[in-house]
Amino acid sequence: MKFSHKWKLTLYLGACLAVMGAGGAHGASPVASTGQQNEILWDTFGVPHIYASTEAGSFYGFGWAQTHSHGNILLRLYGTARGRAAEYWGEKEEESDRWVLGNGVYKRASEFYHHQPASFRKDLDAFAQGINDYAASHPADIADDVKAVLPVSGIDVVAHGLRLMNYVYIAEERKMLGDPPARKAGGSNAWAIGSSRTTDGHAVLLANPHLPWSTPFFTYYEAQMNGPGFSIYGATQVGLPILRFAFTKDVAFTNTVNTILGAVRFRLTPDGDGYRLDGRKKAYATKTLSYKVKLADGTLATRSFVQRYAKQGPVFDEADGTPVALYVAGLDRPGMLKQYWDMARAHDFGEFQAAIRKLQVPMFNIVYADHDGHVMYLDNGILPKHKNGDFNYWNNLVPGDRSDNIPDGIVPYDSMPKVIDPPAGFVQNANDPPWVSTYPRVLDPKAYPAYVAQTGPMSFRAQMSTRMLAGDEKMSFDDIVARKLNTHSLLAERILPELLAAAGKDRRAEVKAAVKILKNWDMADDATSRGALLFETWARLFMGPKFADFNGFGRQWSLDDPISTPSGLGDRAHAVDLLAQAATETRKLYGAMDRPFGEVSRFHLNDVDLPGNGGFGNTGIFRTITWGPMKNGERTPLHGETWVSLVSFSAPMQAKGLLSYGNSSQPGSPHHSDQLSYLSSKTLRDLWLSRDDVEKHVESVDKLP
Repeated sequence: MKFSHKWKLTLYLGACLAVMGAGGAHGASPVASTGQQNEILWDTFGVPHIYASTEAGSFYGFGWAQTHSHGNILLRLYGTARGRAAEYWGEKEEESDRWVLGNGVYKRASEFYHHQPASFRKDLDAFAQGINDYAASHPADIADDVKAVLPVSGIDVVAHGLRLMNYVYIAEERKMLGDPPARKAGGSNAWAIGSSRTTDGHAVLLANPHLPWSTPFFTYYEAQMNGPGFSIYGATQVGLPILRFAFTKDVAFTNTVNTILGAVRFRLTPDGDGYRLDGRKKAYATKTLSYKVKLADGTLATRSFVQRYAKQGPVFDEADGTPVALYVAGLDRPGMLKQYWDMARAHDFGEFQAAIRKLQVPMFNIVYADHDGHVMYLDNGILPKHKNGDFNYWNNLVPGDRSDNIPDGIVPYDSMPKVIDPPAGFVQNANDPPWVSTYPRVLDPKAYPAYVAQTGPMSFRAQMSTRMLAGDEKMSFDDIVARKLNTHSLLAERILPELLAAAGKDRRAEVKAAVKILKNWDMADDATSRGALLFETWARLFMGPKFADFNGFGRQWSLDDPISTPSGLGDRAHAVDLLAQAATETRKLYGAMDRPFGEVSRFHLNDVDLPGNGGFGNTGIFRTITWGPMKNGERTPLHGETWVSLVSFSAPMQAKGLLSYGNSSQPGSPHHSDQLSYLSSKTLRDLWLSRDDVEKHVESVDKLP
């Protein structure tokens, strides 16, 4: 039975059982009794609202729900974190297995699991059991090629979290063995607006991560977990048993990727069959590791390799044969998942600080607001403590022949950059270094070690984020929603008047046409905007393919004027020549210089195909969509707006949100593209928090043990 048929059958059986007054394991009455303790109420957007009589029961329901919505992705992630991907899916996965095994991910996950408090181990086991039980009772929903991963255990849950945090975000193979290092921060926005800056006197938090739309380990999942003493709403990445972007009636927090250097790459100096350290030859420790590979004929072959270890960590060879030892901080800190759970269970700022000061989460800025009106920004992470050197030194290959380069512990919580309840009444982050997390700024880079973060420059997206909040104006919740949905380009505002003035007397026909179009453009990347595609093409020529080269500006970025620089054209004649080139390229790419933005920029998933809006963050657009190349007459998102939630601690709580690509990736699910219309129309959904509101929008109910 296909998944799409099951959905229809679920609704049919639910209606029948409601009439009969009966219950069942799946597809019970669409409106459940409020007396039911262990169940999932699925709302009309495929969001699970889990109600359990115990904490472990809520984790069980969360595992069940994730398998219902993303079972094929989840099991593939767990199989990969075991270091057994090649055994399950063939030779193309060998490189992944060698990296996971060489770094000892699963062995360390077992150690981490056994270091958890007994109560939290019970939660992890319950989450895994929910996965297993859903798969056992719904075998038709699980793809044949991932069933071999079953059953999963609490150790698998920890292993996936360890791989994701420490060996994707911190020390992903392509980052660690590439030179120059590819450690560019990902894209996300976060705001915490204090009670002094809102018209009703209640704090507001925006969670707005941006990650690739089709990368399995970055897929977001929306849910609500209810249990004794807690009701937590938010989102997380598939496979994690906790909500990483969460809010309750008391606290709310979100993450953005920061630039913290949680791993160090040491270039070793070979000495025969060993390496040099402090002027002496050192022998490698070695271990023979084995894994199985599924061959084309379906048989399994065993393959082995010798993993070397230096004092700094496991050793890998770069493409030119250079041996590199990898040091990853935090491998003695097993509490990442538990810390997130404690953060969500906090009732006030003191309890929240007690959770985050444990520094168990390897990276990510943490942005926070609460019902008392407090706001906070923390440049969080497990940062190795060094004796010297700046950010660039530790971001590149570091000499591995000196033991005094090996980190000595980590930077403690009290020494990490943070901003609490600043005079401006807000904090923000858009993946930039911490120094302009509020404005006027209160952090001085000179007060921190030079390896903590670069000084700048500040991206145009982060400047736009700050400019929309700076000042003393009080904002209503609706005002804040409107700012979040803004598609205005700060780069265009900053540079277009001078470009048009410089091009005004140019006699080339393509320049004259381009000037006319850009004069009438509204400087926004909306579906109906004419000129947005032309300006984007010019900006790419002016600033490079990632819109990140500031060399063409007349005035360079400065920390003393961080949200008004860079500005001006360094070479006006060259900028006009680029406009002529952009005119030609825009016509070639899109068919016309003034093609409406949404005709070619499409939100297209399955059978849903709608006009798009939003643009590249580095052009200063807060509503970020990274568009892919043109294909079949359109371009679609590669990355950008994924999970969004905006919450106010008003009474009752106001909460709006959106999960752009829907809350299920399972074949046939109606919830893979059912939120694209909101993305296209630049609106947000109401999030249903109370049991009464949820029951008004129930699609189906799962009864749980």
